[in-house]
Amino acid sequence: QVQLVESGGGLVQPGGSLRLSCAASGSISRIYTMGWYRQAPGKQRELVGSIGSGGGTMYADSVKGRFTISRDNAKNTVYLQMNSLKPEDTAVYYCRYQSLRNIYWGQGTQVTVSS
Repeated sequence: QVQLVESGGGLVQPGGSLRLSCAASGSISRIYTMGWYRQAPGKQRELVGSIGSGGGTMYADSVKGRFTISRDNAKNTVYLQMNSLKPEDTAVYYCRYQSLRNIYWGQGTQVTVSS
């Protein structure tokens, strides 16, 4: 089992920044990918971006140039730095752990972008 705990969500004005964290604990594989997803009210959950064990990243077109994913392997923690936030970024953000055998999800953290 792997447990994921997200933190860092909240209310921010348009143009502002937030940094989300996702700390993993438990039976963590040596090789795994961490992803960030989000789900807005009435919409399907969508991929924001991900980072592999080697540090390679990918991002959805909607967040490229504004969001950055990083990881601290020593702490088993992944971060999502969100800059230039827009109202359409409002959603519950989830982290996802994926190894060769298992997938686990965090509980989600709310991000609200509003003036």
